[in-house]
Amino acid sequence: MVSVCNLWQGLSTYIRTMLSTQALLSAIGVGEKSATVIGATFQWFLRDFTGMLGGILFTFYQGSNLDSNAKMWRLIADFMNDLGMLMDLVSPLFPSAFVFIVCLGSLSRSFTGVASGATRAALTQHFALQNNAADISAKEGSQETVATMIGMAFGMLLAHVTMGYPLAIWLSFLSLTMFHMYANYKAVRCLSLTTLNCERSSILLLHFLKTGQVLSPEQVSVMEHVLPLWITSWSSKNTKFLHTRVRLGVRVSSLNHQEMVRLMESSGSHYKKAKYLLLEQKGTVSIVMHKDSIATDVLQAFLHALVIANLFDEHKSAHSESHSWMDEHYQNLVVKLQSSGWKTERLLSPSIIWRANWVPSSDKKID
Repeated sequence: MVSVCNLWQGLSTYIRTMLSTQALLSAIGVGEKSATVIGATFQWFLRDFTGMLGGILFTFYQGSNLDSNAKMWRLIADFMNDLGMLMDLVSPLFPSAFVFIVCLGSLSRSFTGVASGATRAALTQHFALQNNAADISAKEGSQETVATMIGMAFGMLLAHVTMGYPLAIWLSFLSLTMFHMYANYKAVRCLSLTTLNCERSSILLLHFLKTGQVLSPEQVSVMEHVLPLWITSWSSKNTKFLHTRVRLGVRVSSLNHQEMVRLMESSGSHYKKAKYLLLEQKGTVSIVMHKDSIATDVLQAFLHALVIANLFDEHKSAHSESHSWMDEHYQNLVVKLQSSGWKTERLLSPSIIWRANWVPSSDKKID
């Protein structure tokens, strides 16, 4: 199902690329005597420069989030690519703002290049069930080449047929764009990832708290959001987004004096053996990771924070209860997750930049 959807959405992409490229070349002045080579070269250079700069900035601000939300960013990447092609198609309609519109399109596609490349690597690992990522990547490349060749052939035919008919060009482009987004959405929805990210962990924990059972990757894939939460939350008012109330890898210096005192008290009492500290403040749970913590410690800390966030809604005094729950049920939860096919080696989350060091003794100290 995923391969078929990818083939069709790839095919529609290359057909639309032909239409948008034809419009872009026309706007630059190809075929017109008044156009100059240096003018067209400068416009093309500025377009490419904007895209490169946009790719660097996007990687700087969002690079650490791509791996933890591969399905969402895959959809966003295709949407940004569609937006870039739309800008190319629109550019001839506004000659005075041509360079600005073309640069916007290039900027949009630069996000696509970074996001699609990063998420492709993550999804390739998912399909490499026998650790054959290179084989999967090669076959995917061959499939994409076939789609490209077919798309180019149909694109040239469509560009020739619709030449001189703007309405036909726009109808074809918009129809193919809608089909492309639908096919891509269905393809992403079919993916049942077995890695734990923030949202999947929240879904699994809430179900385990209610039933004592663990959902399968297929069941969770139906429940998780592949669109940004700000788009879907308005239609899911009854859904708990516990993971949005957890701050992972909090910087100690960002805490006020009262929070620091509570954190130091916790380091000598509740968290003597743990490689993390939790601080609940106004419904938000902050996680401070120890400098010697490893991937499994991060997963445990995040699940513990989710337990506190859930208990806070119900009892208003969740810290001590969460420790009891973790002592009694955490290992059982991990075992059930593993038996259901989940990978519990790590939590897919943004990179933890800030870590702290503390010594659980009578003179509690946090650096």
